[in-house]
Amino acid sequence: MKVQEFMISNVIKANPDDTLRNVLRLLVQEKIGGVPVVDEHGKLLGMVSDGDILRSIKPRERQIYDFFSFVFSPQDEMEKVLHLLAKHHFKKLPVVEKEKRVVGVISRGDVIRRIQQALLQQL
Repeated sequence: MKVQEFMISNVIKANPDDTLRNVLRLLVQEKIGGVPVVDEHGKLLGMVSDGDILRSIKPRERQIYDFFSFVFSPQDEMEKVLHLLAKHHFKKLPVVEKEKRVVGVISRGDVIRRIQQALLQQL
């Protein structure tokens, strides 16, 4: 199975100039645990999670998002994603095209819901 079968393509994003208040409002309003931070061309700069927000209450730096070295393409095999989600306990991973423009995100919840659907269809 491919990443594109699991990913959310209607991605809610933040930009590097967003305030902590704006990102927090976005996470609460959309009921999500993290967003990719993108530049004006949609290229991935990093990820900000609810955990990053909590840690930013006593920030060591002004920047609250993490640079992200794990990215996937829509054509990657899900096995790679499952391995990283399990090994590193990530909640959400960015999906990018060749130019590193964000085209989706994939979360543990997305994977669990898809597995549940597949199991229910087999009954």
